[in-house]
Amino acid sequence: MAVSTLHNEKELLILASQGDEPAFTQLFHAYHHRLGSYVLQLTKSNETAEEIVQDVFIKIWTNRESLATVEHFGSYLFVLSRNHAFNCLRQIAREQIRKRKAEESIKKWYENENPLKTEEDYFPILDEAVEKLPAQQQTAYILSRRKRLKYDEIAQRMQISRETVKKYLQLANRFIVSYMRSHGDILMLLVLAVISAIKR
Repeated sequence: MAVSTLHNEKELLILASQGDEPAFTQLFHAYHHRLGSYVLQLTKSNETAEEIVQDVFIKIWTNRESLATVEHFGSYLFVLSRNHAFNCLRQIAREQIRKRKAEESIKKWYENENPLKTEEDYFPILDEAVEKLPAQQQTAYILSRRKRLKYDEIAQRMQISRETVKKYLQLANRFIVSYMRSHGDILMLLVLAVISAIKR
């Protein structure tokens, strides 16, 4: 349980519940460092921990009217953050399972339908599409699909936010699918459709 360092916390909660932004800002600064450290212990990811802390404070501000009834803000805050962190971890685990199953299905389909063809027989058009991407989208795509880096790792290497990485990959996938469709590569459209669904 978090111990408050604010002697006027109850007053700040009441003011924040009435829409007082400076009061809410004081509450944020009093807790966000300790909260971030706590969530980091759960998620083992600085980027994920930061997003969770931001999400929690946004949620609290959105429902600020209820702050006037909160007796122990620190405990309230840490419980919300813990629950949100666990939900995020469960979602990440589910996405990893779906990705693994999809990759296995694609591999089996590829082996059964194309036993005599190599990967190189199908990928020239994909390479053409990747070459036509804007520089930043191309870099993000290559790091994700070919280097197998995670969003956090790509963001760190490219010195951009995790959300920007996601946006670049969405735009890249959209262009590549359109390009593959225009060139009639059905196999690659299947692969890209599955991968795009996994990444959402």
